[in-house]
Amino acid sequence: MSGTGLPAVGTLTSAVRSGAAAPVVVLAMLAMVVVPLPPLMLDALFTINIALSLVVLLAVVYVKRPLEFSVFPSVLLMVTLLRLGLNVASTRVVLLYGHEGPAAAGHVIESFGQFVIGGNYAVGLVVFAILTIINFVVVTKGAGRIAEVSARFILDALPGKQMAIDADLNAGLLTREEAKARREEVREEADFYGAMDGSSKFVRGDAIAGLLIMAINLIGGMLIGMLQHDLSFADAAQTYSLLAIGDGLVAQLPALLVSTAVAMLVTRATREQEMGAAVSNQVFGQQRALIVGAALMGLIGLVPGMPNVPFLLLAVGMGYAAWRIRGSDLPEAQAEAAAGAAAPSQAVAELSWDEIRPVEPLALEVGYRLIAMVDKQQGGELLARLKGVRRKLTQDLGFLIPAVHVRDNLALAPGQYRLLVHGVPVAQGDVHPDREMALDPGQVFGPLDGLPGKDPAFGLDAVWIMPSQHAHAESLGYTVVDASSVIATHLSHVVRERASELLGHEEVQQLLASVGRSTPKLVEDLTPKLLPLSVVVRVLQSLLAERVPLRQMRQVVEALLEHGAMTQDPALLTAAVRTALGRFIVQELNGMAPELPVYTLAPALERLLQESVNGQGAALEPGLAERLHQNLSDCVGQQESRGEPAVLLVPANLRPTLARLVRHSVPALSVLAYNEVPEDKRLRLVGAVG
Repeated sequence: MSGTGLPAVGTLTSAVRSGAAAPVVVLAMLAMVVVPLPPLMLDALFTINIALSLVVLLAVVYVKRPLEFSVFPSVLLMVTLLRLGLNVASTRVVLLYGHEGPAAAGHVIESFGQFVIGGNYAVGLVVFAILTIINFVVVTKGAGRIAEVSARFILDALPGKQMAIDADLNAGLLTREEAKARREEVREEADFYGAMDGSSKFVRGDAIAGLLIMAINLIGGMLIGMLQHDLSFADAAQTYSLLAIGDGLVAQLPALLVSTAVAMLVTRATREQEMGAAVSNQVFGQQRALIVGAALMGLIGLVPGMPNVPFLLLAVGMGYAAWRIRGSDLPEAQAEAAAGAAAPSQAVAELSWDEIRPVEPLALEVGYRLIAMVDKQQGGELLARLKGVRRKLTQDLGFLIPAVHVRDNLALAPGQYRLLVHGVPVAQGDVHPDREMALDPGQVFGPLDGLPGKDPAFGLDAVWIMPSQHAHAESLGYTVVDASSVIATHLSHVVRERASELLGHEEVQQLLASVGRSTPKLVEDLTPKLLPLSVVVRVLQSLLAERVPLRQMRQVVEALLEHGAMTQDPALLTAAVRTALGRFIVQELNGMAPELPVYTLAPALERLLQESVNGQGAALEPGLAERLHQNLSDCVGQQESRGEPAVLLVPANLRPTLARLVRHSVPALSVLAYNEVPEDKRLRLVGAVG
């Protein structure tokens, strides 16, 4: 037997030195299950097991954060497997050689058994049972429950933490490297607590296995001793009780140490702190608690019949500790008081321009009932929807849409929200976070039970229904969206309508820099040599106001270079850029259709508008302008019923005036100049507006 174990020790030592310890240790533990071990080897391995469990416990005590011991679940598995392998090896030795005497399984098992039993086997069994109950019922069960709850909350909070990191990154509070490090830390935290939830089951199973192995050693050993080795009942009970209890205690003591380490680690807070310092500061650092405790101990020590000396000594010790805490806190309190006295005189001097917070370009204020829609931990999806809308708008409009700053506003109604552009409210709406909005697309097959309302973005009639009615509403032909989608759609509509207000000098500089990376000469010749940056900004803002995206920036720059030498009037430059972008504008309106349906102005109305624009006649009468708006609205309605775009084709000098006239009253109407339509595009005259 000795020849079987010693080479294994040499192999294990060399594996540890070479860095291949993990696979060698696993193979050695599996070998212990099938290969007989001599008593000397068992003594060494039991001693190593106890020392290893003690080291694990001390490592947990001194670690500052649970994540610093992220390998603990794997260590826990290895220690548990080692202990179970030793149990199997010792059981084999006890059952095979137990009849030779208490030393047959090694001196460690014999010493533990004799020390605990002390000549009374009933007391030994009771002590072992109590130790097992403490480990299984108290420590292991509590640690397993804490690990399960911690893992559940950590995993539920994972998406919210990821969204918070993305929000800080988009807001510029974090660099890419810092955001990457924080994401990695969040993932490690989720992996760690998920692994701890599973590894706590190892400890629970180990405690159960210890009980069963002890019963097998005791009952099986007595039967083998009496039936195979002709021992009397008393001799078999004496020998195998000592061996079974000693073997159980040698296994349960490391198991209790590791179970305690698991419980201490899962009950630790996630912030960085040493356990000893935290306990010292938070438990024994409260002067008031020590004073009250000392007074109570002193009163108990004065009661006749009580052990007076221990209680009075403890009262004196606690009072001395409270006095020491007061002495150490006094200089700090004096320093804080001096700093507080000096603070009022320095408050005015420290005031600076940094106290003035800049106004966010784009903001969303929500009532208190809508806060849950923003909180990912409560299942809110609004931040994700807003991020998606921002990405889509950036791609469509051709410049980076600023981040949406979301905050609560208790002045709003509980279900109300408000959209702000540069700090000015521009739109608001009401939603029901616990319901969904059913929209009538034009043809439905029945009514719905719910709260009547309006679509905030387009003003359509809607019904707020319960989520359980979703399938029924869709079967009736309704379009059903949740509250987060309603707010996101409204935001998208507002941003498209007010894109020109979100484009400033900084954004234009970035656009020009983007063009300059591929064609630097174009940008160098444009600004500031030919045109001031402010003129370029005005032109781009005018294009956005007329719903022309800025995705064709190179053509815009080339058109400005071509006409910038003749004029710096933003209106004339905008017209020149629109002419250069004519094919792109028509493509945005009508796609790949072979012909473009258009309306034109009646000759009399066109002549009247020409005279008004050229200053040869009076301005439009209010009644005439109202009838013009009505006629244009009727044209838009007819085109929408046909599924075609509504386009009004006018002379170039009338286009800016008519575009401003219908921009807000008839937003679905596109006003084009004759020279903006490509020559190869066929026109189909739908009618004339009189």
